Amino acid sequence: MANELYTRTNQKIFYAGLALESWRKAEQAQSINSLALIQAEREAALFHLYGALLGLCHEIAGYYRLPDSAAPRAESFLTSAVLHAAPSQELGELVELAQSPASWVAQLLTAYAALFQPPQAGKQSKTDPTTPLITAVSLDEEVEPLGHQALDAWRQQLKSLAQRFRETLSEW
Repeated sequence: MANELYTRTNQKIFYAGLALESWRKAEQAQSINSLALIQAEREAALFHLYGALLGLCHEIAGYYRLPDSAAPRAESFLTSAVLHAAPSQELGELVELAQSPASWVAQLLTAYAALFQPPQAGKQSKTDPTTPLITAVSLDEEVEPLGHQALDAWRQQLKSLAQRFRETLSEW
């Protein structure tokens, strides 16, 4: 049973929960590096949530025997082209969630992609020629960091979605 597709999804959901718990502990700690620990746990939780979403895509692809069912990116499953090639209720729901910018799946995909972007300073107009061309950028300054509650809500939604999909994917 350890080689079943659902085990990877379950594992990633569990790991995300561990990262969220460590994040909670880091917020309560008054150590010097608590901000760094919070950021590290935020990124770890996001990484594992994305992995759980990918695992769920692998479960669906494996059940329906989709071509390229071992694709390494969730985005490659969440397209209209894949849905038209192999229509299924579960994949249709995921594609719809991924294409709706306000949905938790779209926000998860956007937040995960943002992990790989370099930090960017705010846009400022150059009016003074003596202003230095190169300025320091602080990694601590995020526009609006994802909150613990948002990631925990995504984890719960992903968990319930996986359970609901598994009920329909089971052969009776």
